[in-house]
Amino acid sequence: MVIRLVAVAVMTLGAAVALLSQQRTYLPAEIENGGRVYQANCAGCHGPEGDGVAGINFGTGRLRRAASDDDLVRIIMGGIPGTAMPPSNFSDGQAGTIVAYLRSMAAGTIPRGASASGDAGRGRAIFDGKGQCLTCHAVGGSGSRVGPNLTDIGAVRRAAEIERSILEPDAEIRPENRPVRAVTRRGATITGTLLNQDSFSLQVLDAKEGLVSVAKADLREYTLLKSSSMPAYRDKLSGQELADVVGYLASLKGRP
Repeated sequence: MVIRLVAVAVMTLGAAVALLSQQRTYLPAEIENGGRVYQANCAGCHGPEGDGVAGINFGTGRLRRAASDDDLVRIIMGGIPGTAMPPSNFSDGQAGTIVAYLRSMAAGTIPRGASASGDAGRGRAIFDGKGQCLTCHAVGGSGSRVGPNLTDIGAVRRAAEIERSILEPDAEIRPENRPVRAVTRRGATITGTLLNQDSFSLQVLDAKEGLVSVAKADLREYTLLKSSSMPAYRDKLSGQELADVVGYLASLKGRP
């Protein structure tokens, strides 16, 4: 009992380092919004990988003073008196999206630091050339709409997450990028990215960037695919080339 009371007191004073325990499941949109807010307002001190302040590492989930999501929201909004952490003007909702992003950092199982030795200039040359990435993706208005727009990918995804998407594109397919395959009653097959659907119709962006709308009543079947149309680059890029491409993508923070 004495040991337990001492432990509770230590946690209350924030003298212990607590491992964040996940209290809820966050939506991809919340994580992405939180990533934008974090990179714009927090990365200057905490670093893009969350390890810029001594004793704090968002990537491992071990923090001082915060044992829950609510604790983190209070700290983000109210700051920590007597430290360099100031209060903010974030709303509860904005602070909550930052927590969602920090949670995604802590949940990451990918090796970190992929872009540490990467050269963004060389990476862009590979992205535009050897990788042929613009045949599916767009950056700053150039490229294709078939795949996700990468103009601000560095603001919403960590380097380690970008690397994983390049090496294992099937590992995580976000709902807004989910590919679909539909077969009409006449036998025609439609494949592409699912843009929207309701009770009566599907809207799909096909491989030629064409918008296809089809009534569900005219379909024999339709399936959300579990594999990405993007090829894996594990055996197509050297270690340095991979680091360069990740370095380039991590540098993309969106238009001014």
